[in-house]
Amino acid sequence: MSNREVVVLSVGGVRFVTRASTLQQFPESRLARMLNNADQEFKMVNGEFFVDRDGTLFSYIMDFLRTLQVSLPTDFSDYQRLQREAEFYGLYPLADLLSQEHLLKPRLEILEVRFSLQEMQGFFRIFGSCSTTVETLAEQITLFAGQQSGQSWNSPFPSQKPLVPLPLERPSHHDLVFQCGTDYSAGDQFVARYVSIKPDNRKLINGTNVLGLLLDTLLKDGFHLISTRTVSSEEKIECYSFERLQRPGGLAITVNQTPGSSGVAQAKRSQVQKGT
Repeated sequence: MSNREVVVLSVGGVRFVTRASTLQQFPESRLARMLNNADQEFKMVNGEFFVDRDGTLFSYIMDFLRTLQVSLPTDFSDYQRLQREAEFYGLYPLADLLSQEHLLKPRLEILEVRFSLQEMQGFFRIFGSCSTTVETLAEQITLFAGQQSGQSWNSPFPSQKPLVPLPLERPSHHDLVFQCGTDYSAGDQFVARYVSIKPDNRKLINGTNVLGLLLDTLLKDGFHLISTRTVSSEEKIECYSFERLQRPGGLAITVNQTPGSSGVAQAKRSQVQKGT
């Protein structure tokens, strides 16, 4: 059978169409032997291979064969059943990874935003349990500074003078600090700090407006607001707590295709998301 030929399988009544080369990724698997009629478990019926197994779980088997990666939905829970299916088909590298389900399960990610208003300035501190998320937010948030006269500090439009980008404070890999608003400098001049949060292009100076945009950005990114509380009534510090399920990084399989090899695959865990 040519690698370019199309193969049709009916697994538990669910029909799958794929290439022979996809099923031959692991030469020692039962799916590869099936193509040579070397496994009686797979019956040929009307030009289709029929096997009495779970068709829903086989869709994950096919995704693995096509991508050589294990990628499961965040609400997936049938790790043991899928592991048994992998063992049935002779895909032991996949079964080995599924036996380590702690690597595949999504983790709960926590993020906290602290905000306070002091006179004409808004102060922000963001803490996240995942450093990668905090790093992504740091790339999205840009702080600008400029000077304008006291008569125009509360104008809704930025000063016509060039604004200078300022670095965000990063006390650690898990948090970042910034502020917005105006601060008295000298004479009738005020130092104005604007905040821009991608993909929104506006430069906002009002702390309440920045807070609203920040919370909206987090909600659109999959976070859920779980609580709001006042940390310090004297300093008027408000705390917003968020959580979301963080999808684990993909686990990849490398197939040994060197001449004379037995065709047995080797598992290599390549975590895409490195922040913890």
